[in-house]
Amino acid sequence: MTAGLIRYHGQGDFHFITCSCYRRLRFLGTPQSRNIFLEILEDAREKYAFLVIGYVVMPEHFHLLISEPEIGALST
Repeated sequence: MTAGLIRYHGQGDFHFITCSCYRRLRFLGTPQSRNIFLEILEDAREKYAFLVIGYVVMPEHFHLLISEPEIGALST
């Protein structure tokens, strides 16, 4: 699926990240679990110094539009 995929880092661009929960189970389906997700996202944003341009949290997946982090690599 990722064969031949080219990733660009270090150019100061924004990055779109999407991720599904394990087996697309609805782990983010309650307000409490979404709040925990957002708290963890905020902790990571502060630790790695990146901007969150936008996000969508669905019951079984999420989407993020973020800047490159000032500390560490995007993959971290």
